[in-house]
Amino acid sequence: MAGLRAASLAALIMGMCAGPLAAQDVLLRSHDGAVELEGDLLGFDGEFYRLDTIYGELTVDGSGVTCEGPGCPDLEAFVARAVFSGAPIIGRVLLPSLLEAFAIRDGYVLRRHDPQGGDLRLTLHARGDEATLLGDFRFRLTSSDEGLADLLANEADIAMSLREARAGELERAQEAGLGDLTTPARMRVLALDALVPVVAPDNPVQSLSLGALSRVLSGEVGNWSALGGPDAPIDLHLWAPETGIGQATADHALLKGGAALAADAVPHRDGAALANAVSANPFAFGLTPRSEQGRTWELALRGPCGFALRAERRTVKTEDYPLTAPLLLYLPARRLPKLIRDFIAYLDDPSAQLVIRRAGFVDQAPEEIGIAAQGDRFANAIAMAGAETGLDELQRMVALLAPLRRLTTTFRFEAGSARLDVQSRSNVERLADALQLGLYDNRRLVFVGFSDSQGAAAGNREIALRRAEAVRDAVVAMAETARLDRIDMSVDAFGEAMPMACDETAWGRQVNRRVEVWVR
Repeated sequence: MAGLRAASLAALIMGMCAGPLAAQDVLLRSHDGAVELEGDLLGFDGEFYRLDTIYGELTVDGSGVTCEGPGCPDLEAFVARAVFSGAPIIGRVLLPSLLEAFAIRDGYVLRRHDPQGGDLRLTLHARGDEATLLGDFRFRLTSSDEGLADLLANEADIAMSLREARAGELERAQEAGLGDLTTPARMRVLALDALVPVVAPDNPVQSLSLGALSRVLSGEVGNWSALGGPDAPIDLHLWAPETGIGQATADHALLKGGAALAADAVPHRDGAALANAVSANPFAFGLTPRSEQGRTWELALRGPCGFALRAERRTVKTEDYPLTAPLLLYLPARRLPKLIRDFIAYLDDPSAQLVIRRAGFVDQAPEEIGIAAQGDRFANAIAMAGAETGLDELQRMVALLAPLRRLTTTFRFEAGSARLDVQSRSNVERLADALQLGLYDNRRLVFVGFSDSQGAAAGNREIALRRAEAVRDAVVAMAETARLDRIDMSVDAFGEAMPMACDETAWGRQVNRRVEVWVR
């Protein structure tokens, strides 16, 4: 059975009870003639055949077999093809820019084809032999909903989404054989963005609280005078509710009591149209991605228990900014062609992170923030220290952290859960990869846990310490080949000592429950 990989042989044994097929269009035969497999060819990725047989679905190494029959691919003319479907904000600019950089790095020639029906097509060719087509990338610029639906229906290879898959989509993915879409094998954080409140540049209002933002979006506040501005009605502009950004707005708008977004808001399906409408109207107010704000002016978000924050690169990476929005790719369970896999792997390359930043999005390359840049946070810790957070604890925190630098790699948790949120799950993988590459050899890493202020301070510190230990353990478990003996790794916790927001809201408690990583 020289032509079968071990995984394929196991699948053959497991599939003995599968029912018969209606048609058999290819025959795979091992080079020694000892094994023959007939069935419907489901796919060929340039290396492996996927075959639906009487034994079930098998994956067979193409180097060990010959293919006979009308369904056999032309091995010499194989083209790696992939269909991306979903959010236009990802497919129109970001992925094409990354594909162009990938082509330059790996010595391909990239060609852009005229859009057809709003869709994009880019092809890769061999340098010096541009007549040879190697890769065909098609981008369906639809919506997060449609992208995920196309993936589940096997009408797209990769879904582009501005939101996480919902419970119903996760169930349908399991039924369709895609497995768990929440695992790193099925979902990747491509880049980061953030939702920002925007106004015209000449609007006198410079900041607003999260509570005020919620009331504006729901229509409860409809006059600028309530925000410290002129006595004039607020002209509200939002992304259309069926768009991925519109859905992200509803998910992140912190509306109280399940309130809906204001019915009289002007809907937009295009970021440029929203930005132009807001920038031209001194009484307009919008909520849009950081990458799409155009010539509008971003308002800072503030709160009585925190400090004013804008969606800057570092505050988005750390999720200190409250309305962060990861850009997601959802992948199929089946094996993609090698060229496509190479492109997906390239997305983690440091040069890809630079492309992401230049395209107007927030990259995921870790940065180190010195203690001098922590002034607002430390001042806020002193100002908001409760009765149970004494001077001794604050001094201990400063003594530990002052010689260190904070990594932008931060870990936060889903609302009401001990499960890390999607950005933090990606951070586990990225930090583990960095440890395996030796990037932190001979350095000190401290995982520092923080909590909300609900309950006794001693209990909160203990909970924060357990979270820090859990994050460290998750990173270590994933960093299987890291030389951990070369890294000074420890954990500590300060509980409620450094709040980022008020604990009076569920969101405030969620953002305060975090694990930071500090290095030296």
